[in-house]
Order: sequence, then structure tokens, then C-alpha cells
Amino acid sequence: MKNQAYRMAMLFDFYGDLLTERQREFYDLYYNEDLSLAEIAENYGISRQGVRDVIVRAEAAMTEIEDKTHIIRRFQQSRTAIAAINAAADQLLLSIDQRSYSDATLDEIARTIKENTAKLDQE
Repeated sequence: MKNQAYRMAMLFDFYGDLLTERQREFYDLYYNEDLSLAEIAENYGISRQGVRDVIVRAEAAMTEIEDKTHIIRRFQQSRTAIAAINAAADQLLLSIDQRSYSDATLDEIARTIKENTAKLDQE
């Protein structure tokens, strides 16, 4: 993945609901709210090491799930493929327009492709 912060955000987005409530809270506070281990520890009345252990276990659990399922990797691959398909449909439409002729079938196919890639891109 692109960088550590992006990787952590993707893991949490995809697998955060599978964590315990405490893991989810600490992970969110540390990565999304940018609180330090000391700040979280103070708020919850535990040690910095205790907070770190919870976060490390959460990271390990989500990484293990991704290593087994590859859902994030497949998601990113599908987004790349959708973008390529969409670009090809744009190129087809542009080619039809530049040649100053109308082919209703090709035009309809390209527009159908664009509509469906837009739907997939929203999911």
C-alpha cells in the first residue's frame, strides 16, 4: 500500500468493525484523532504500554484478516480496472465524435459502459 497512514486507514475502514470495542476506540483515537499513547493512557487510566499493546493487537488482527482474504488488495485492483474501462469508454466516445459520424450502437455501448462503471465506482 502507499504509506503507513493510508494502510492503517484502509485496514480500519475495512476491518474496524471486527475489532473489540476497546481496540476500535484506541485505534481510532491514535490513528484518526491523532492522540498520543500518553493522552489515551491518561484518559483511560492505564499505562502507555497498555494502550500500545491494544493498538498493536488491533493492527495484527486486521493485518492477519487482510493477509487471508486480500479484500483490500482486490478492492484496489477493481478500482484500477474500473478506471481503465471508464477511460476506454471515454476514448471510444471521443473517437466517434472526432470522426464526425454517428454509430448509435457504439455510442450506446460506450454510454452503457460509462453508466455501469460509475455505479461500480460509487460502491
